[in-house]
Amino acid sequence: MPEIWLNYGINDVVLDIQAENFDEKISNNGSILEDTKLTEKLDTLDLTKPLELVISNYSNSVQKVLTKIFEKCEEKSISKPKIFAQKRIINLIKEYNPEDSVISEFEANSLENSNLVFIGEMEFNGLFGFDTISTRLLKQFGNEKMLEAFSKRNGDLPCPGKEVPSIQIAKEFTDSFDISSIEIISNTDGLLDLEVGHPSKTMSIAKSFANTALKQTETHRTFIVSTGKDSSNDSFSKSLNSIWNIYNSVKNDGLVILLAECKIGIGSGAIQQYIDGRITVERIKNSTKYVDGMEDLLYLQEIQKRLHIGLVSILPEFYLKKLDIKLLDGIKKSLDYILKIHGPNQKIKVIEDGARVILEGKN
Repeated sequence: MPEIWLNYGINDVVLDIQAENFDEKISNNGSILEDTKLTEKLDTLDLTKPLELVISNYSNSVQKVLTKIFEKCEEKSISKPKIFAQKRIINLIKEYNPEDSVISEFEANSLENSNLVFIGEMEFNGLFGFDTISTRLLKQFGNEKMLEAFSKRNGDLPCPGKEVPSIQIAKEFTDSFDISSIEIISNTDGLLDLEVGHPSKTMSIAKSFANTALKQTETHRTFIVSTGKDSSNDSFSKSLNSIWNIYNSVKNDGLVILLAECKIGIGSGAIQQYIDGRITVERIKNSTKYVDGMEDLLYLQEIQKRLHIGLVSILPEFYLKKLDIKLLDGIKKSLDYILKIHGPNQKIKVIEDGARVILEGKN
C-alpha cells in the first residue's frame, strides 16, 4: 500500500491508498539551487542602503532568503533591514526570525519609496499566467488598472503558465515605480532559483519556472490534489489555482478532490458576493468596476460544465453548496467518495504540488 503525504494547511496528512487504486504521483521536480549560487545572486542586493523588505507571500523559500540576508548583514556588521508584511502572516514571520528583527504591518498606500524590496514566491495564475510580485502589486495598488487586465483575459477559461496580454498590464504598472524585488521559484523540496532587481525584470524567471512545472500526461478521470504549501491554500481563491493548473488533463465528467484548509476563508470579494447572492456571473462579464476574484468565479463556472470538484477544507458547507462543490470530511472520506462514485477499481492520479505543476493532457 503506497503511503503518500500531502500538505493541508500547516500540516501534512497521509493518503493511504491501495496499490490497485493508485495511478501515479505528480510533482514539480526542478533542481534545488545550491547555497553558493543563492549567495552569489543575493550579492547584487545593496545592503548598505536602508532597505525595507516587504513579504508579499510567505513560505520556507522566502524564509531561506530572509535568513541568508540576515547572515550577510551580520558578516558585514550592517543593521538588519526592517520587515513589513500583511497582518495575517506577521506572527508567522516573527516566529522564525531573530527576536531583535523589526517586523511590522505593511500599511503603505503607495509605492513612492525607493527603499522597498518586495520578496515573494512565484506561482501560476489563471488571469496573468503567473502570480508574480508585479501582479500582486497591481492588485493591491492599481485597482483601476485591474479592470483593463480582466478585460484582456483569454475567454472564460484560465491560462496558467502562459504568456498572456494581462501580465503586460502588471509590468507597465510597476515600471513607473522605483522599487526592487526578489522573485523566487521553488517546489516542495526547496528553492529552485531567484532573481533580484526591478519587479518588471524579475518576472523574467517565469519562463524557467514554467519549464520545471510542465508535465505531459494522459487525460484522466480522477485526481486528488494538494496545493503543496500552506501559503498556497490559505484561502479558497488562492487554492483554486491548483485546479486551473490541471483542468486540461481531466476527462469530461471527471472528479478533482482538492485539499485546501482555507484558514482565512474565501479570500475573494467577487466569490463572496456571489455566495451572498449580491452578484451574478453575467453581471461580472459586463462589469465596469473590478472586484477581486471576478476571473476566478468565471473560471469556476466554466470548468464545472465538464468536471466535478470536491474540497477538504474548514470552509462552511453552506458556502460550498452555493458554488456546487462537495465538502468532504478528511482525506480518507475523499478516497471513499471517489471509489463510491467511480467504482472500487478506479485509478487515481495524485498531485503533490498543485500550485507549482502544470499538466498538459494528451487524449
